[in-house]
Amino acid sequence: MEENQQYTPQPGPKPTAPYAVSSMVLGIASLVVSGLGITLVLGIIGLIFSNKGLSEMNEHPGMYTGDGMLRAGKVTSIIGIVLSSIALITIILLIVGLVAVAIATGELD
Repeated sequence: MEENQQYTPQPGPKPTAPYAVSSMVLGIASLVVSGLGITLVLGIIGLIFSNKGLSEMNEHPGMYTGDGMLRAGKVTSIIGIVLSSIALITIILLIVGLVAVAIATGELD
């Protein structure tokens, strides 16, 4: 190698967008975890992270990779929130129905 040659660094891979991995993990966890309260919280946090990451990518186009992970995190978080909400509403309606039956039959006085 000659001494006069200058080293020019080759461009490396782009960094992954902020919150990409965490939004996807939280979105998937919101689908898999079976606890209603924690599932709803995981989905909401995953949705917040994916929105933050997507806005960061929009502010700096071409700087990051990982838009697919952010979109997957957003979709899975929304599905987890919807499923958790349906399950929570079903449980609340079941409890209200049981209390109404208990009142109607005179078991609760």
